[in-house]
Amino acid sequence: MRSEYNSSKFDFVKSSKKFFIISIVVTVIGIVSLAIHGLNYGIDFQSGTSVDVTLSKAVDKETTEQFLKTQELGEHTLTTAPNRLTIRFKEALDDVQEKAFRANFSAQIDDQAEYEVNIVDADIAVEQQRNALIGMLVACLGIVIYMSIRFEWRFGLAAVIGLAHDAFIVISIFSIFQWQVNLPFIVAVLTIIGYSVNDTVVIFDRIRENMRFAKLKTPADVVLLVNRSVWQTLTRSINTVVTVLAGAICLFIFGSESIRLFSLAMVIGLFVGAYSSIFISSPLWLIFRGDSVPKRRAKAAS
Repeated sequence: MRSEYNSSKFDFVKSSKKFFIISIVVTVIGIVSLAIHGLNYGIDFQSGTSVDVTLSKAVDKETTEQFLKTQELGEHTLTTAPNRLTIRFKEALDDVQEKAFRANFSAQIDDQAEYEVNIVDADIAVEQQRNALIGMLVACLGIVIYMSIRFEWRFGLAAVIGLAHDAFIVISIFSIFQWQVNLPFIVAVLTIIGYSVNDTVVIFDRIRENMRFAKLKTPADVVLLVNRSVWQTLTRSINTVVTVLAGAICLFIFGSESIRLFSLAMVIGLFVGAYSSIFISSPLWLIFRGDSVPKRRAKAAS
């Protein structure tokens, strides 16, 4: 059942300037962070060796650092978690170095430790960065073509800006906190774009449907129509996001360390995607229309 809009309800269009300011501020902070710190690329996008060690007992970080200094394997970073260590070496280890590391760690630290080793050379890292970028651009291009065919160009432009906003906010947050960016992160961003465009299409489709039957005489009537359309689809949007968000949160809490950042990106992106569909894309379409009033198509004679 469609809910009716009245003046006592929240005015999305009137409040859009506040949300535009919030998005602009976060975007500027993200640009500054990317310019200064860049992204913390994982082993997928940067050459080197990543060693994940599952421990059978508690091992403090200081002990591990002292051990690594004695191995002379070059520059490294160490990340600790309960019963797990992630060691990232800047240089790619050869078979001899890898076997020596395992043997020495088992002998000196934990003889029941389990290892997962990922090695990426420089050429593969560059290729994977390029392929990830191409994949994201192709996905965005496909969405632009789809939106342009299904809706008028203003809808398509507003949707694309909203999708770019969603992806950039997630990337900015990962840059600000220097969380690791790897292939699962790219998958998460593409998934977020998919959910976001789905919410946006639902709202735009309702706006287009309402325009067919509404008597629009002034720009204020168009504003009222947009608010009514957002309210009519709000319950569906919230239900969709909450359902997927529950799964993403469970993955973040109970999932393994290897998908922790993927789940975190999903949680952030789902919030941002729902926010942009309601507060960014729809008001943007209204701005692109300006003060023009859409003309209702004449009904065909029966």
